[in-house]
Order: sequence, then structure tokens, then C-alpha cells
Amino acid sequence: MANLMDVLQSQLSDGLLDTLTDQIGANKDQTSKAATGIFSTLMGAMSKNASTPDGAASLANALDNDHDGGLLDNIMDMFGGNPQPQQSRAANGTGILKHVLGEKQSGAIDMISQMSGLDSNKTGSLMTILAPIVMANLGKTKKEQGFDISDLTSFLGNSVKSQSNQSAEMSMISKFIDQDGDGSVMDDIAGMGMNVLSNFFKKK
Repeated sequence: MANLMDVLQSQLSDGLLDTLTDQIGANKDQTSKAATGIFSTLMGAMSKNASTPDGAASLANALDNDHDGGLLDNIMDMFGGNPQPQQSRAANGTGILKHVLGEKQSGAIDMISQMSGLDSNKTGSLMTILAPIVMANLGKTKKEQGFDISDLTSFLGNSVKSQSNQSAEMSMISKFIDQDGDGSVMDDIAGMGMNVLSNFFKKK
């Protein structure tokens, strides 16, 4: 089975990436790198949140009630700011980020901006747009695969582990997510070699 990152990356067709780039007024390469960073960050944060029984149950309930994947059928409506009325909760990127990242949101935006070269305002806008897509894809996978809470937790954990094995960048994101406060890993990013930074979040 494909991991969550594979599922999310499959959504980023050239046409969709062009739409995102135009919507936030950015460079396409930077948008692509930032999107990958956002996917990795949200995936890692959801996995951490689901590492406790209460957190896993809360995520499963949210997916069942509001994020069954139906949003993906009208994704261009969401980009246009006109989601279907019944999908208003599913499309609420601000609310999703509050639940998934909490006080770490501003730090995550700064981190992804440093990594991608996209300014923080545009990174924040892109994160708000993409958060519903992450939830919709996870919900769709849960529904199609018939995941129970244990399956969902394992799927998220294995997705993060697979991504961490493929890149040091995911390990840095995981370090940020595991911090108790909303501290920064900017010093770590600044200390990375320029060769690593130049290849950061290359689109597959």
C-alpha cells in the first residue's frame, strides 16, 4: 500500500500546482518544495497526535464525521473559495491547522519558508489551502481501506517512518514536531550544508 506522502504527492499534478502557484502568487519551484514540506509537517504532526489513545480516537472521529474524501471531488471549488455547503467543515483549513499544529503553527511556517525559499505569508496561505487536502486524502484512505483506529495509527506511523528513511529533511521536521514548546529549529537549518539546502524537498 502506498504511504500517505505518495498519496498526497499524486495530487500535485502540474495543473494543480500551477493553480496553487497562481493563487498564492509565487514561484512554481518554491511552491512545490513548500507543498512537500507542508505535507511532511502535517503528516508528522498527525502521527504524533495519534500516538495517544485519545488523540487517535479524536482523529478517527474527525475523519469519519468531516473528512471522508468527498472534498476531493470538488477540489477546484475549494480553491475558488466556494466549497459545497456540506463541505464547509472539511474545507476549513484554519480550523484543521489549529487542531493539528496548535501553537507550533507559526514555527512550522517559518521552518518551511526557510527550507523552500517561499516567504512566510505565502507559506501560511499555502498551508491553509493544503490542510483540507491532507485530511481529505487521509479520510478517503481510511474509508476505502476500512481502517480501524489501530490501522490508522499504524498507517500514519509507517508513512512518517518511510519518509524519514528517505530523507534527512523529514527527520528534522520530526524533531521540530517532537519539541515540547513552539521552539525553533532555525539554527539547525542554518547549519546545514548549502548542498543539502539546494536539494531540499526536491519534487519526486
